[in-house]
Amino acid sequence: MKNFLLQFFTWWNGQTIGTRFFTWRKGEKVGEDDEGNVYYKSAEGKRWVVYNGAAEASRIPAGWHGWMHHRTDTPPSEEDYVMREWEMPHKENLTGTRGAYRPAGSLATQEKRPEVTGDYEAWTP
Repeated sequence: MKNFLLQFFTWWNGQTIGTRFFTWRKGEKVGEDDEGNVYYKSAEGKRWVVYNGAAEASRIPAGWHGWMHHRTDTPPSEEDYVMREWEMPHKENLTGTRGAYRPAGSLATQEKRPEVTGDYEAWTP
């Protein structure tokens, strides 16, 4: 019952009832990535992903990203896709958390901004 309510009222946690119904009616499973996200397409050419957990777009690997955005017609599940050496594995988006990047001088950190070097003159009223 809890899973049904989550699907009915939340869009950020897996798929909604509407997405489940659309996937059931029109979806053709194309493949699945290492994180358990499942990719679908429709006869009309629409492509979508059902996330395994929280809906976070940065969790889509590079190979699937290219397919999702119609940069390639062949999904990684139909070819021997191998990550290139310069591609990095997924790293959780830490925006809005304690682990977010906060440069020196940011209002969210205790560090002071480095002194200006003369190329900037602060405005004073």
